[in-house]
Parts: sequence; C-alpha cells; structure tokens
Amino acid sequence: MVEFCALMAFLISMVALSIDIMLPVIDVVGEELGAPDANSAQLIVIYLFIGLGFGQLIYGPVSDTVGRKPAILSGFVIFIIGTLISIFAKDFDTMLAGRFLQGLGAAAPRIVAMALIRDVYSGRAMAQVTSVIMGFFIIVPAIAPALGQGILMFAEWRMIFYVLLGQAFLCLLWFYTRQIETLRPEFRRSLSPIKMGAALWEIFNTRISFWYTIAAGIIFGAFIGYLITSPQIFEDIYGIKEKFPFYFGGLAIAIGCASIFNARLVMRLGMRRLCLTALSLQVTLSLVFFALALLNNGELSLFLFMVWAAGAFFMLGFLFGNFNAIAMEPLGHIAGIGSAFVGGVSTFISLTIARAIGAAYHENITPIIGGFALLGIISILIMKWADRE
Repeated sequence: MVEFCALMAFLISMVALSIDIMLPVIDVVGEELGAPDANSAQLIVIYLFIGLGFGQLIYGPVSDTVGRKPAILSGFVIFIIGTLISIFAKDFDTMLAGRFLQGLGAAAPRIVAMALIRDVYSGRAMAQVTSVIMGFFIIVPAIAPALGQGILMFAEWRMIFYVLLGQAFLCLLWFYTRQIETLRPEFRRSLSPIKMGAALWEIFNTRISFWYTIAAGIIFGAFIGYLITSPQIFEDIYGIKEKFPFYFGGLAIAIGCASIFNARLVMRLGMRRLCLTALSLQVTLSLVFFALALLNNGELSLFLFMVWAAGAFFMLGFLFGNFNAIAMEPLGHIAGIGSAFVGGVSTFISLTIARAIGAAYHENITPIIGGFALLGIISILIMKWADRE
C-alpha cells in the first residue's frame, strides 16, 4: 500500500509541481515573453488548468475503454511535448500553448489515478487512501516554489522546464514498470455516443455526485484564486518576494497536516461530518478576518494574513479527498467517466471563479478572504441540498 500511495501521489503531483514551481517566476517569464501586464502573467497558471480541465473530460472515458495504463502513458507523451514547447517558447502565446498541452497531458495521471484508486478501494477506505496520498502529495507544493526560485538563482527560467521534463520521465518509468492494470475486462466500456450519454445521464441524476462536484468546484475556486495571486500578494502587499517560497510552503504544509488527520478521523466520523465541520470553521474564520481587513482599509498585517491563511488552508485539507470520494462513491461502475465529470466540471467551475478573483485583485487582500467566506457559505448550502432526503 505504501508504494501504491507514493506512486499515485507522484502521478497526481505532476500538476502541482508544474504549477507551484512556476509561481516565483511567472512575472519574470511574463515580462520576458511580452505579457500585457502583471495580472496577465497569471495566465501561465490558468492555461495549464484549462488544459487540465479538457484533459480530464477526455481521459476518463478513454481509460474506461482502453484501460488505465495506456491512458496514463499517452498523457505522459502529451505532457512531454508541451514541456518541450515551453522550453523553446519565444513569445507569450507560444508559452501559453505549451502550458495548455502540459495541463492536457498531466490530466491523464491526475484523473485516471483517481479512477485507478476507485478500482481498488471504495467508501471510507477510499477517503482514507486519498488522504494518505494527499499527505505525500503536499510535499510538492511545500518545496516546489523554493525549487523554482533556487533554479532562477543559478540558471534562467527555462531550466525549470527541464526539471519538469526529468520528473515526467522518472514517473513514466516507475508507473510503467511497477503498476499493473486495474480495470477488469468486464468493466471496459466502448466510446459509443449512446453509452457515453447514458453514463452522463446517470451522473446528472445521481444527486450526491452531481452536487458535490459543484460544491467542490466552488470552494476550490477560492483556493485557485489565492494560488494565482499569491506571488503578487507577497510581493506587492508585503514586499517579501524572496521569502515567498517559504511562506507558501508553510501554508501548503497546513493542508498536508489536515490530510493526515483526515485519514485518521474519516473512518470514525465519516466524510460528510468532516466536510461540513471544516467548511463551517473556514467560513467563520474568513468572515472574522474579512471584517478586520475592512476595518483597516482592506489591509492585514503579514502575521494576521498568515494566521487566517493557515487556518483556512488547514480546513481545506479535510475537503480535498473527501469531496472527491463522496462524489465518486456511487460511480464505481463508471469510474473513468465519473472521475472525468467530477474532475473536469469542478476544474472549469474553479477556473471561472479563480479568474474573477484574480481580476479583482488590486494590491488588496479582501477579494481573497471575502471569496473564501462567500464561496464557503455557498458550498455548505449545496451540501445541505445534496444530502437532503
């Protein structure tokens, strides 16, 4: 189980590493390649998420047809092509094209890994395994920004993409040699429009799966909004660009700690109870600090901002694995299409929200904290609706 969890964490972490290692340098890349303004540099992250969203919709059904291993291996190939395009990009549009392909390719290990986990585990056991994987996975965002900034100290930013290229080849080799196919032949489905439509119709009519997917997209939109604005927050508001990786990594550790606690608590307390409690505490915390910011002309000291962020992100650690597990629980017989729907739809919802938060950022933290509060309330209401008899 340990190697399985570690391998799944490495597969899923391709997305996280591709995002977080770039955060300290997106302003440098944007300026060198001709991005229109500082907020436009956020597109270096957003385009990867767009590719990820489309890829999840594609690879889930494909993995239900050809199997988990071929789907993931093809994703590695696309990711490597996107990385090579990014390495040799001469303008901003080419960089965005490369990032889109990186996201498209990384979607295969990201989303098919969830279907692969669902092939092996279900229910609270799946939530427990997912939380353990998140505990491994969180090491990546804890160290990736520091790695990116460290590379920039000794080489140009293109070297970061060589690191991503090396990680892709290592993961490809590990997965190919050590992971068996988990999709049994009797569960393979053809890609006929009728069967696809029937599976999607089933998902739309599965109340828990549909509404928990929406709730996940909404609350994670707040987090991605923070993610794409975090370099600007720490540089523009607090003037600590050089220390950004350490603050960012510390907050990532808060999510990882919560994921580890979740793995211990979920078997005893249940997924829904943990999600509702975490969201309620996050909303309360965000409302308090949002009020403090408003009373201080939209500003908080670095200490207070870190207190809020650590608390809010700790609560997020109880949501990542549980929301996915709850949404996927009724979809075991269509895990590929189910994971595609859950991952793809929640990603596009998150992107729409995150882009709005990013556009609202003007050297002021109220859009971030207020977004967490408002979106947390909406997610709670959706949970209540989904669980209603």
